[in-house]
Amino acid sequence: MVETDHDSKEFVNARHEMDALVAASMKKYEAKPNVAFSKLSELVKSMSLSKKLVGWSRKNSLWPLQFGLACCAIELMDFGAARIDAERKGYLLFRPTPRQCDVMLVAGWVTKSMVPEIKRLYEQMSEPRYVIAFGECATCGGPWWESYNIIRGIDQVLPVDVYVAGCPPRPENLFAALMKLQDKIGGKIED
Repeated sequence: MVETDHDSKEFVNARHEMDALVAASMKKYEAKPNVAFSKLSELVKSMSLSKKLVGWSRKNSLWPLQFGLACCAIELMDFGAARIDAERKGYLLFRPTPRQCDVMLVAGWVTKSMVPEIKRLYEQMSEPRYVIAFGECATCGGPWWESYNIIRGIDQVLPVDVYVAGCPPRPENLFAALMKLQDKIGGKIED
């Protein structure tokens, strides 16, 4: 076997030295781990922060779907008046479609013929979704609870999160109910 110039001892040592120099110079260009390649502990910290951020944003941005069915709907209209000032808390963004809403306000009596439509609207709402029963008719059937076509409260059809008493309830009661729903979403109130 013939020994070439590249196999001699001085070139082998030079190759090792050059590899060491290249490795040392590449350390300053080493890529930092990004989100896709981060450590598990960093990922857990960022996930807990993002959960808190998502929870805070859900709590502070309720988008109600107005479902005014009877005389309580007039009180819902009064809720939008300047004297209540629901806009400062962000409650006044009534959305026109259920796909943009996360809170359903059922105000007034619910007839048996309207139940399938209310269920359909509720199922079209984004998750997580909440229901507020506004007024005596929505909570227990009101004065028409013995009627053949009025259901005895929307809680027979949908899971209700907050009940608002009154016939008709005051707009201030709806303001308090939305604040209570915020506390429930934020975890301050247990089910």
